[in-house]
Amino acid sequence: MTDGVICKRVEFRGRVQGVGFRMTTARIARRHPVGGSVRNCSDGSVELIVAGSPAAIDEFLAELRRKMHGYIQDESTTAGPEGVRTDRLEITG
Repeated sequence: MTDGVICKRVEFRGRVQGVGFRMTTARIARRHPVGGSVRNCSDGSVELIVAGSPAAIDEFLAELRRKMHGYIQDESTTAGPEGVRTDRLEITG
């Protein structure tokens, strides 16, 4: 990754499928200099891989949490993979 760019993997749990979570995530990402992917998982959670500067990721996640707070019951964050694009966030599944 380039200097100043990090990647996080965030797993959201709750009522996060079937409520427009992925579309909302992609729409919010367009307002922030972040990229990555978002997908539904077979266990009912949503996985978000997001890359960008730490500040951009924090601002993006804060806006996402505010918008979807009624659907998110829990989340966990770990380091994401290297080499994730930072120019757009894609819905992958």
